[in-house]
This record gives sequence, C-alpha cells and structure tokens, in this order.
Amino acid sequence: MSRRLFAAIALVTATSALLVGCSTTSGGDAATPSATASATATPTMATGPTGAITVFAAASLTGSFTTLGKQFEAANPGTTVTFSFGGSSSLATQITEGAPADVFASASVKNMDAVVAAAAAGAPATFAKNAMEIAVPPSNPAHIAGLSDLAKAGVKVALCQPEVPCGAVAAKVLTAAGVTLTPVTLEADVKATLTKVQLGEVDAGIVYVTDVLAAGDKVTGVKIPADVNASTSYPIATLTASKNPALAKAFADYVLSADGASVLTATGFQKP
Repeated sequence: MSRRLFAAIALVTATSALLVGCSTTSGGDAATPSATASATATPTMATGPTGAITVFAAASLTGSFTTLGKQFEAANPGTTVTFSFGGSSSLATQITEGAPADVFASASVKNMDAVVAAAAAGAPATFAKNAMEIAVPPSNPAHIAGLSDLAKAGVKVALCQPEVPCGAVAAKVLTAAGVTLTPVTLEADVKATLTKVQLGEVDAGIVYVTDVLAAGDKVTGVKIPADVNASTSYPIATLTASKNPALAKAFADYVLSADGASVLTATGFQKP
C-alpha cells in the first residue's frame, strides 16, 4: 500500500471517530437538563381541608359530638371544630337570623326543614334516631314505675318546651299512653330538663334514652313501653353561609361515616 493511500485512510478514520465522539457528548448534554429538572421538581401533595368551623348541634348530641369533634381534629391536623349546643328550635332561629355557623345537626326534621326553606342550608342527611325514657333521681322518691305514675297528685315532672324536639316527642308519648299531666317546669332543652332531675328539683323528667345513659348513676331510667314510645330523627346539613364549606362538608361526612355511627351507637343512639 502506498504511503499516500495509507495517509488518506488514517485521516478518514480519525474524522469518523471525532464525529461519533461529538454526537455522544451532545446527546449527554441534552439529557442533563431534563434529568436535573426531574430531580429538583417539587411534587404536588394532596391535602385535606384545614381551618376552623362552628357546628350548631342539638343539646342531646353534646357527648357524642364532643367525642366526634376530637376524633375529627386528630384525623385532620390543622382543623378546629367548635360546638354550640342547644335546643334545635332555638338554633334554627339563630341560623335563619344570620348567626355565623357552618354545620347544623338537628334533633328534629321540622327544625331542619325550616332552615332549608330559608335557603340557609344544603340538602340534609339523617344520621341517627333517638327514643324517650323517664329519668328519676337515683332514690326514685316518688316511686315512678311508669308513665301513669307521672300524673299522680304531688308528683313533680319536668318536660322540655313544646317547640323543642324533646318536648314535642314527649307529648306524643303521653298522648299515646293516654296520660295527661301538668309539668312544674318547661325547660329550653333536654339537658336542662335532665339537670332538674339530677338536682332533685323534680321527681321525674321525660328525656332521651341517650341522656339517661350519659348521666350514669346521677339518675335512674324507667323504660317506656315500645308500643307508646316515640322517636325523633337527627338530620345534618352544611350551611350556605359557611366560610369554610370544604371543612364543613368533611365534618358532616365524618358524622355520616362508619366511624361516626360507631360513636353514636355507643352513646345510645339508634341507626336511622
């Protein structure tokens, strides 16, 4: 092979190697920014609602909702649930008059319907039921054994006000049993009625089963026969004026969940 031909072949080989090297380097440089961007990108994490809400709830829900509120806050860090407990009729009036709140849990469909009719709440869902029971002081000084004993002379009975769910349901029970009585006091909600019994200011009060259970040994319960007993349904709804509708919905959903039902049944409520 001539020296001239050998030199030409060597030149071509060197040029090809140089071109391949440049191509590889260029490819590596192009990949580097993409890899860097992928490594430094901040992932988007889904987070639940945060902030605070106020829940207006029937007085008979005090124990169960206090527990549910604590559980909800523990499961949703960064949230605060504040409760305002009272008679459902009073709470409904406050809501329709513009009181700031995010969720309403009523002991009566009637009171919830009034709030919905005023366009102050969304569609409600029923989460529990509750029946009635006679509560007497532990010593049962008037020897109350049934509804008919409440009408005996000298027996002092406390009832809820008739516009409050516990008062309306108690009236149904007394009517079904054919018992007529004149209470010595009409209280604003079921907790106030129960307090009269606990303090010994009355001989008996008609309250919810859940309230007798929650009172423990502070009162004694006298069962009401199923054929004359009555119950009330508990609906819950988010309020249209809520400043934190996402959190309000999350709490309402929690009450309606299996975890919520577990707490409610443990405190004496019936499933809807």
